[in-house]
Amino acid sequence: MTPSRWARALPWLRDHPLAFDALIATAAFCVTICVSVTVSHPPDGGSGFGERDLPAHTVALTALACAVLVLRRRFPMQVLVAAGLVALVEMALGHVSHQPADRHASIVITVVVALFTVAAGTDRSTTWWVGWTSAAVFMPATMLLSTQPWYGPENLGVFAWIALATVSGEVVRSRRAVVDAIRERAERAERTREEEALRRVADERMRIARELHDVVAHHIALVNVQAGVASHVMDTRPDQAKEALAHIREASRHALGELQTTVGLLRQEDEPVAPTEPTRGLEVLDELVEGFTRAGMSVTVEAPAAGGPLPSAVDLAAYRVVQEALTNVHKHAGVGAAARVRIVRRGSVADAALDITVDDDGDGAGDRGGEGQAAGSGHGLTGMRERATALGGTCEAGPTPGGGFRVRVSLPLQAQRPAEVVETARSRRRALGGRCA
Repeated sequence: MTPSRWARALPWLRDHPLAFDALIATAAFCVTICVSVTVSHPPDGGSGFGERDLPAHTVALTALACAVLVLRRRFPMQVLVAAGLVALVEMALGHVSHQPADRHASIVITVVVALFTVAAGTDRSTTWWVGWTSAAVFMPATMLLSTQPWYGPENLGVFAWIALATVSGEVVRSRRAVVDAIRERAERAERTREEEALRRVADERMRIARELHDVVAHHIALVNVQAGVASHVMDTRPDQAKEALAHIREASRHALGELQTTVGLLRQEDEPVAPTEPTRGLEVLDELVEGFTRAGMSVTVEAPAAGGPLPSAVDLAAYRVVQEALTNVHKHAGVGAAARVRIVRRGSVADAALDITVDDDGDGAGDRGGEGQAAGSGHGLTGMRERATALGGTCEAGPTPGGGFRVRVSLPLQAQRPAEVVETARSRRRALGGRCA
């Protein structure tokens, strides 16, 4: 068979193990028969190989022993026992049919093949136990049925072949186990990478959804109020309606600008460059408050920490918290409610934190958690909680004893490691239960 044909035949044999085992059995039969009729020296003492008789029982028993090898993968231990028994019978019959000089143990080749199969498919302890048992059975049998001394080459050859089959099967089994372990680790690593990629995608989707909610909820709330004002005074106070429409235009322009900035982050590399407008933070807090003031809400700000340098993530989170809290006041606190914003630093350099507190004097009966949800369970307060948790901070929201509603968020200024953030979030969730943190 040419190399190319053999290369094509190997995959087919791997896919058809029964055909491969039949090929092995045929090869074992041919080798055993050849060894059975061949002696190392001719009877007259000349050079080359000699011949000896081939009894019918040798052919029949060799064929039987090789035939059971076809089932060696499915029943390895049973095939080894059957091949061993047939080999012992053949050696016993050969003791009667052959002259002392012509006796041989060539049928042990079938036992060697079966023993290799057992060693390659079982554990180490079973392999060594079966190997020593085979040696203990066939070594004495070979010595008793031959005329050579115990240290004769044929007797030692039987032991060597049994030892070789045992060790070779153990090596194949160990290598197969190593390959399987490497393949399993590679597959597990691939699954881990895929899970990590999916987790990152989910986190990014959550972050974008949170940003879009904060932008849209704030500006649409202002637009809704100003549209209501314009509709109410359109006939009686055209100048005031015109002013309300101008506020609507400005709020919508800001909303479109922030949406463009957020969505621009999703552009591909070959698409136009995303907007380079700086991320919003406490530096534009006055602009945010002015928008609510124009909508008719009274907002008082005490923010000595707003002008100082802050980490970009903390700065954005603080701005979004104030934006969402004031939007909730505007939507749920009732007409004429006033809001108070306080932003201060606390702690030393190692444990410094930024505290954001937003109070209102509304009736506190509004559904601050979102339409149809309990307080503290809506998307707005959920977004505050997620922002605070992502930075290792806390978020508390609920009615105040004297009436009204309070949102208090604490953001550490020193970044925490991811493991610390996760553990902090879990402990706070267990401790605070239904609160925002």
